[in-house]
Amino acid sequence: MTVIVWIVEGTWPTCIDAARTHAPADTDLVLLHVTGHEVPGVAHGAYAGLLGRARPDRDPGTAVEHLAAASAEHLLSRAAERLGRPSARQERSGSIEREVVAAAEGADLLILARDGDRTHLGPRSLGPASRFIVDHAPCAVLLVWPETAPSTATIPPNDRRPPRSPGRHPGR
Repeated sequence: MTVIVWIVEGTWPTCIDAARTHAPADTDLVLLHVTGHEVPGVAHGAYAGLLGRARPDRDPGTAVEHLAAASAEHLLSRAAERLGRPSARQERSGSIEREVVAAAEGADLLILARDGDRTHLGPRSLGPASRFIVDHAPCAVLLVWPETAPSTATIPPNDRRPPRSPGRHPGR
């Protein structure tokens, strides 16, 4: 069995705890971190467009890429330490949601945490990337709350009216 654990700043401890709880001891665990390409791309573009191309060695986008890689490695190390059992580490970069889905191909389970509005139950508790991942994952998904789940009282009221009987028209 192969389990992918998506490691994201702020929610990763809950994902690791879920892996420790739900993945059997003989499971191949993969700790996955994906660095988006947006921030380094903006830094590269700003430098090239506003500051010129004469000194590529001063491009801040390269520095941002190195900082992101160091941060990802640190996060993966902390996650592996918390997990406390053998695991592989995988760092990817690109479109976050697409990279997570691609990494999950061939896996048996993907573990991720809710990352949207966590004060209410419902679809808004998933951010756009997580919603895409849940909708497109090529394997089973374990979706965890990073903290205690909100009460069922946070479900919006059912404002739907019962369906009308066929042949009955209002006002007649």
